[in-house]
Amino acid sequence: MTEWNLAPEAVESGDAYALRRAYYGDVAGSYWQRPATDAEIDEGLAGDGAERLVPPTGQFVVGRYGGEPAACGGVLMLDAERAELTRVFVRPAFRGRKGAGLLMELLEHEARVLGARRMVLNTRLDLLAARALYVRHGYEEIPAYCSGPYMDIWYGKEL
Repeated sequence: MTEWNLAPEAVESGDAYALRRAYYGDVAGSYWQRPATDAEIDEGLAGDGAERLVPPTGQFVVGRYGGEPAACGGVLMLDAERAELTRVFVRPAFRGRKGAGLLMELLEHEARVLGARRMVLNTRLDLLAARALYVRHGYEEIPAYCSGPYMDIWYGKEL
């Protein structure tokens, strides 16, 4: 039986970088309703702050399914007790295999290890599957804690 293996990993590792590119391509492409180009993905990743996803300011996690890089996500400490969930992604070919739930559990664990007592996130209204995932894991809509061009709805959860 093929299994998931999820663990913290350096955000600049080859697999982590490839997953970050796939994540950005997926969310940008769905927003633009067309595939994102390599140049657009490069531009989106430039200066995206991923270097902060290392302890003590954050953590990045890579999930492998049968040894193949298949999922990723990060947590970023916003203050002493609040972490932000970010870059949660499962490659389309691996969706529906329970990896997203395992990823959420590990990211929440990593946030607690960093001292977080609350997890928050922002997303777009059109990302229905992502929003459903967050609600299934106990996240509830909260007032906006930040602003930006691709932020439509905010969620939070006590850890």
